[in-house]
Amino acid sequence: MVSAVETAPAPSPEGVQAPSIVEVSSTLYPVVTMSDKLRVAVIGVGYLGRFHALIYSRMPDVELVCVVDADPDRAAAVAAEAGCPVCRRIDDVVGRVDAVSIVVPTTAHLHAAEPFLSRGIPVLLEKPIAGDLVEGAEIVRLAQAHGAALQIGHVERFNAGVMALAQRIHAPVYIEAQRMGGFVERATDVDVVSDLMIHDIDIILSLVGTRIAAIAAVGASVLTEHVDIASARLEFENGAVANVVASRVSDKTTRRIRVFQPGRYLSLDFLDQTIDIAEPRTALGATRPEIARERIPVEPIKPLDRELAEFVSCIRQRRPPLVDGHTGLKALEVALEVRAKIAGE
Repeated sequence: MVSAVETAPAPSPEGVQAPSIVEVSSTLYPVVTMSDKLRVAVIGVGYLGRFHALIYSRMPDVELVCVVDADPDRAAAVAAEAGCPVCRRIDDVVGRVDAVSIVVPTTAHLHAAEPFLSRGIPVLLEKPIAGDLVEGAEIVRLAQAHGAALQIGHVERFNAGVMALAQRIHAPVYIEAQRMGGFVERATDVDVVSDLMIHDIDIILSLVGTRIAAIAAVGASVLTEHVDIASARLEFENGAVANVVASRVSDKTTRRIRVFQPGRYLSLDFLDQTIDIAEPRTALGATRPEIARERIPVEPIKPLDRELAEFVSCIRQRRPPLVDGHTGLKALEVALEVRAKIAGE
């Protein structure tokens, strides 16, 4: 049985060296007062961090203070594109911002987030929250202890199709999710569970809303030393079941989630942004209901734009984010259990 995520404060992991992605010192800075424009920085401007910077640069109520990256050429290129300065170290950022996006490698999340969370500065931290539960719990503890808003970057929660699907879900009994695509070189430092499957794990946990009772999983390495294709079966305490498949070695891109619930079947195609619904409807004079089918088009909205807008809105309105630290920690716990089952542990 999968254990519940511990929400009590966790000790800071020992023996972990500071990552090379940024430099951190122990210098203390006061928490800044929010100006008319929310002052934001992006820590880590690789493939995804670049988009964070560009989106912030277009927001009328946000000032992109600077970007930080271990690669000075990359930092300079993104800064020029976004129209902001470059800061070499986190130390140069902490006292100048109201919030940050942290888009560094997962192993560096705790070290990059701590200087901000410990000063009460809101953090949008890319998924997964951390590489292990100890560091993930410490990140959550820091946010709670210092009253800092913490949003985890499970961007698919802000997919217009997912949000429309969630509004139509009630007491699902079976969910099937497929997230399959071709090989991408930039994701080779992690396995497919942490890279892709965790998106659907998070969505499924939010739709079912109860604890997991059992997990079974299989997977295989194909092109990298990590698992490149995986399948997991999640059994929930309320009897619901979910099957999740993720692959980064497929020749066809598939992004789909199917939901069975009493009296209704729903299918979301992430790529086409359509929801197909089938449900019984009584026909005049018929001995039994007939199956009525409906296709609902969803107005596509860029999920990352919406995610960052939600982060800014949460800070201004002082309300909890949709995907908070505890939510990110639960998704990580399940993902790690899936990886353990694949490894035969």
